Amino acid sequence: MASPRLETYCCPNRDAATQLVMSFQPDVFCGVCIGSASVSLLLTILQLLPKKGQSPRKMPKASSSSTILLLISVCDILGGLGMIFRSSVWLGFPGFIANISVVNGTDVWPSAFCVGSAMWIQLLYSAGFWWLFCYAVDSYLVVRRSAGLSTIVLYHMMTWGLAVMLCVEGIALLYYPSLSSCENGLEHAIPHYITTYAPLLLVLVVNPILFRRTVSAVASLLKGRQGIYTENERRLGTEIQIRFFKIMLVFIICWSSNIINESLLFYLEMQPDINEMPLKNIRSAALITWIIMGVLNPMQGFLFTLAFYGWTGWRVDFKWRKREIPWESLSSSTVGENAYPSPVNYQSNIHDSKKISTTDSQQTDEAISMLSEGNTSGDDRLTRSSPIYQGW
Repeated sequence: MASPRLETYCCPNRDAATQLVMSFQPDVFCGVCIGSASVSLLLTILQLLPKKGQSPRKMPKASSSSTILLLISVCDILGGLGMIFRSSVWLGFPGFIANISVVNGTDVWPSAFCVGSAMWIQLLYSAGFWWLFCYAVDSYLVVRRSAGLSTIVLYHMMTWGLAVMLCVEGIALLYYPSLSSCENGLEHAIPHYITTYAPLLLVLVVNPILFRRTVSAVASLLKGRQGIYTENERRLGTEIQIRFFKIMLVFIICWSSNIINESLLFYLEMQPDINEMPLKNIRSAALITWIIMGVLNPMQGFLFTLAFYGWTGWRVDFKWRKREIPWESLSSSTVGENAYPSPVNYQSNIHDSKKISTTDSQQTDEAISMLSEGNTSGDDRLTRSSPIYQGW
């Protein structure tokens, strides 16, 4: 799981709330993290692998949004690997980990491992949050006809730059002036928690607003394309809205326990003695949400692939050949019967011979097409190449 408590535990003089959760059944907790992260890792990779029966075809250049979806999955996979490695060392070498609690110890490797593994997990998941924010921004820009593959460079600079800057800044403030003196006051811990949860709260607050604006803009484009709003267009707009809802639902499910847990632990930290009987229920709630975090945080990777692509099946094709992969856009000119993925099929009444003559109408069609990637109807040329709608 990803929590700033992982970094604060590296302090030999850690606070009582951190000690409470980190010392609660550590073997069970590490086992839960390993199990959840392993299952999520395997299922995520299975989702992204090409499947048997998928027709190979020459693929167009991937769009910026489809690239972002892939990068979100990559961040989840690498973050899950960090959880598995960290928890495995904790289980396999308990004596090595015990040296973290030694004040002024001569062996620096336990503390270095503690800090390094915690930073790896935080950095990757923080980058995933920023990529998810970029996905919402890119979705909105696609409708406004302001996005393209050129914007992916700006997304890389913003995502990795902010993720590294916030992670390093939070760690530096937490461990200043040295690892042995951190957590001597909230002035060390609070900036670290802010830099950790800032991108998470950004996604929770801003992404729904951007998704709502995108859906509204889609409806306007569909109405303005031909001056009418047919049942097919209404259904397309509804499916895009449901897709965004599923993405936010997965995010809330996986990370709401972190916010609840952190709120409870901060409340306990402000108490003179967290072991008092009136605080028993709060301590129990903090420990329960701590275990829930160990289950849900690593599962984000797999659940996001379900939201992005739907269930892609078990039949993996291990033969090497150039073929369509889940995160690439579907071709707008050749869509076969076995196109991947194809969880949604619409019967369109738009004929191939029907052309939009004006430049504005053509640009509108392109924007709508970008928003409806993944639709594999044999006749619908308008709704096939959107990284936002891919897989639904």
